[in-house]
Amino acid sequence: MKPSIAAKLEQLRRRLAELDGLLASEAATRDMDSFRRLSREHAELAPIVDLYNRYRGTERDIAGAREMLADAEMRALAESEIEQGAARLAELEAELQKLLLPRDPNDERNIFLEIRAGTGGEESALFAGDLFRMYSRYAERKRWTVEIISESPRISAATRR
Repeated sequence: MKPSIAAKLEQLRRRLAELDGLLASEAATRDMDSFRRLSREHAELAPIVDLYNRYRGTERDIAGAREMLADAEMRALAESEIEQGAARLAELEAELQKLLLPRDPNDERNIFLEIRAGTGGEESALFAGDLFRMYSRYAERKRWTVEIISESPRISAATRR
């Protein structure tokens, strides 16, 4: 791991410990805006620090396995542990780098999505309905709320007669 990334992760680990102390204090809930801000920051940092702690634990496991290399009876087990640990380290480092990417400031905002049937008659209305269902299911899986502001039900050729 690059030293700059390790330094950033150590800084985040210290900040999370500081937030734990602030949120555990008696005065934490006196200012609800501050409490919400600190809670949100804690929720953002906790997964990163947890992953970093797992990374450091894997490094310690590899160091312990290297110490076992001196024992002839434990050599095969130690080599296996080192190999698996190195693979785990690579996976954890890739995940950590993804989590450290800057977030889009618009991620927390709401959106309005308008789906309209274009020209093409009934086929385009069917496609618009499928598209709506696809987006609705995606939102449900992400546990987002979907609110229909306006809807124009489709009138098929069979019901017009």
